[in-house]
Amino acid sequence: MGRNRKNFYSHGVLKRVSATAVSAIAAMAMMSATAFADMSGGVVKIGIINDQSGPYADLAGPGSVVAAQLAIEDFHKLSPSIKVELVTADHQNKPDVGAQIVRRWYDADGVDMVADVGNSAVALAVQAIARDKNKIVIYSAVGTTEITGKQCSPTGLSWLHDNYNLISGPIRKLVTQGSDTWFFIAADYAFGRNMVAESDRMLKSLGGKTVGSVFHPMTTPDYASFLLQAQASGAKVVAFASLGEQLVSSVKQWKEFGMNSGPQKAVAELMFLTDVHSMGLDIAAGLTSVTAWYWDLNDETRAFAQRFFEKHNAMPTAPQAAVYSAVFHYLKAAAATGSDDTDTVLAKMRFTPVDDFYARGAMLRADNRLIHDFYLVQVKEPSKLEKPWAYYDVLEKISAKDANPPLSESQCPLVAKGQN
Repeated sequence: MGRNRKNFYSHGVLKRVSATAVSAIAAMAMMSATAFADMSGGVVKIGIINDQSGPYADLAGPGSVVAAQLAIEDFHKLSPSIKVELVTADHQNKPDVGAQIVRRWYDADGVDMVADVGNSAVALAVQAIARDKNKIVIYSAVGTTEITGKQCSPTGLSWLHDNYNLISGPIRKLVTQGSDTWFFIAADYAFGRNMVAESDRMLKSLGGKTVGSVFHPMTTPDYASFLLQAQASGAKVVAFASLGEQLVSSVKQWKEFGMNSGPQKAVAELMFLTDVHSMGLDIAAGLTSVTAWYWDLNDETRAFAQRFFEKHNAMPTAPQAAVYSAVFHYLKAAAATGSDDTDTVLAKMRFTPVDDFYARGAMLRADNRLIHDFYLVQVKEPSKLEKPWAYYDVLEKISAKDANPPLSESQCPLVAKGQN
């Protein structure tokens, strides 16, 4: 376990291409190069910005760049005549740094679309710039509901999840089972505060109660005082609204203090495959969470994971799979329209369902959420692990309808009142 990654897919495995991709190749290969004369500068330029070296680097980071490269590789099988360039940057989880990079990309470097981002505070800063510049930005691991709520933008698309998707299923399930008092240990920035607020709102609607919350700095190594406050609260559930290294450290200390054998139930409101890998199953076993995607769901997801593993020596997380899907869908829309004009490509993206290994028949809603299914998963006991990285038992599929709030409740200014 730990961070040692055995290359168990390195020999004798054939790469697969889905039937959908084969059909698309046949159709699009007939398009002539002259159809793409409207590409500015003769090239489509995509930027991947995220945490490349900090606490969230494992869940997205360099792996998201690999995912984007695979998407471009597959796109070139469809449209070899279209030139695509990929640029990358590390925003260091600082909104001002991320905003400065994206502004330069749009203004000076000719970037047509930005993807990933992966930090709520950075995302809100980038959202404002993309709106002002009329440029597309596609978010993966961005939790704040503001991106598709009050701060929604015609050009900002949520591809993976937000905090509503992540907490609605588990809270409903646990409250109905009697776990109706919650204490939150959360990251002290836009993501953590929004997740606690969304959780509290959901609990109240179901008759549950928040008995306390505490917010920790992103870089703290010591969670003792936060855990003791959670223990003293008497809450039936202690919910961790953090991710990456923060979640790993806090859950490890939860076990070190023996709280895992006490009466309180631990819930990871956001957990990634790489978090489980870092903890090890002896610590993570039994944790439940919601994910939009898991590499071991079916033959198609496993085929992509195999290709990804060969380049990255780790299985893909949900954010990394979402980056592939977002980049591929964007490029197909650009090819189909023969343009990288924002409004033209966006219209095509909205009209065309996302139909790949990441999501089947998913559509962009008026509030710019990609509407797709989710999965409630539980980390396996060590004795149940059948193959490396196959850490989850899928407890149930959460339908797209149940995973997303009704459109009629949206606070997004783009949404016409009365829509469902």
